[in-house]
Amino acid sequence: MPTLLRNALCAATLLLVPPGSALAQPVQAGRPAAATAEEGDLQAAIAKSNAYTALMNRTLRAIQSWDRYVSWVDLKKGPTGKERLIGYGMYSLYDVAGEIKKAEEAAASEPALPEIDDTVRRYTKAYQELAPLITRAERYYERKDYRDDNAAEGQKLHVAMVPAAKTFLAERATLDSQMRVYKKGLDARELAAVEKLEGRSARWQVRNIMIQARAVIDMMPSNENPIVDLKAFDAAVADYAGAVREMDRFKESEPKGVPMLESQASSWLGRVRDFREKLGKSKGDVRRGAANDANRLVSSYNMMVSSSQTAIRMSR
Repeated sequence: MPTLLRNALCAATLLLVPPGSALAQPVQAGRPAAATAEEGDLQAAIAKSNAYTALMNRTLRAIQSWDRYVSWVDLKKGPTGKERLIGYGMYSLYDVAGEIKKAEEAAASEPALPEIDDTVRRYTKAYQELAPLITRAERYYERKDYRDDNAAEGQKLHVAMVPAAKTFLAERATLDSQMRVYKKGLDARELAAVEKLEGRSARWQVRNIMIQARAVIDMMPSNENPIVDLKAFDAAVADYAGAVREMDRFKESEPKGVPMLESQASSWLGRVRDFREKLGKSKGDVRRGAANDANRLVSSYNMMVSSSQTAIRMSR
């Protein structure tokens, strides 16, 4: 089965506050202190979420590299140098120094999120222990050094990488779960703040669409959980369909609508429904003919994330 959801962006919380708006300003004369404090707290929470999400997105490469390694090596025995697909090797990693620095600063900043902040610190530490091993292994297999030493160095790296990867993936799963809950609450706060400031504007429409789209993505299958909860999936799709209809109503009063996103959002809904039909025939098991459809949905969702950011800029 193709690897599922490994290439999905973590969908960074979009900073929807336009420059110069009340939400972006320091305390202003005549504005209630409680209101401005609430706005400042929201911006700080968004900034922290974005820092953590950026780190998660950038370090996703380590998971992709490990998946590639697992695709050809016997994890129990380690490499022998004679594997049929040993040429696959591993993917090289990205430079994440900037993302780590910002995440560390965010972990020490308000608002304090003890559980998530601690997980981020552990996750960063686990990544920093695994990353050098992956880099060494990637170069080792790229250069085909295993042909010179009968995979001796590959075995040493394997022994070190397996527990390091196990720890990293465990911390990643914990962080994914915690951030999903945190972002859900933050999404609701942000959406309410935008509506309070400017009504159900184009910015509000974009944010609403992406919040509901991510809820669908959260229900998608993965290698670890290939069977979809169809009832929960249907509920998420219904909410997303409602957001698309809301955007249609917005265009009736605002002919300009939401450029860059309307067509994609509608097409994605159609593809999601096609995918759901296939899942129904397999009782939710994506391995029975719908894995490629799942990956295509994730890919088109990632494109919508990029389009949504452009749509926000165009609406200002």
